[in-house]
Amino acid sequence: MINVVGNNKSSVLVIGCVHGDEPQGKYLIEEYLNTIHKSNLLFIPCLNEYGYKNNIRTNANGVDINRNFPTKNWILSKKDNFFGGESPASEEETKFIINLVEKIKPKLILTLHAPYKVVNYDGDAKEISQKISEIIGYPIEESIGYPTPGSFGTWAGIEKNIPIITLELDEECDIKELKEPVFRIFRMLENY
Repeated sequence: MINVVGNNKSSVLVIGCVHGDEPQGKYLIEEYLNTIHKSNLLFIPCLNEYGYKNNIRTNANGVDINRNFPTKNWILSKKDNFFGGESPASEEETKFIINLVEKIKPKLILTLHAPYKVVNYDGDAKEISQKISEIIGYPIEESIGYPTPGSFGTWAGIEKNIPIITLELDEECDIKELKEPVFRIFRMLENY
């Protein structure tokens, strides 16, 4: 079961642990929620519980959720860590996010990933990406540098015109060092 915490009428959706072997987002979201009484943000601390529990990128079906969205560039790929599923939106996690986004119609989506130390964005998110970059000290990259067919960024940011930011966190530093800048980012987004 996917846990959703926060304001269902929020204009900002924050998602952690899309890839199970990138637990930084889950930790930071849960720590943030432990320090506040209420939030104007809507959080999904861990989208990929199976991957998280097994410290693997993919879900229980061996699918990379971030390659499973019904985009124009989705392809049937080989079965590796980037396998996009047998068909677009074949996975429960993907269906859940699609339904949630269509229901709440967020003005902005932030996903927390690792390890590239960049602020990546899709859609009309350059200005807010710049503010996030100034807080965390990572460069802005419009492209992650390799093809991402069926990605959430393409589906939400490009095809649905919802600004989406993929904050690629440093996986080598102590996670506690990320609390201050990431919490500042969350607080800024409270007023977005």
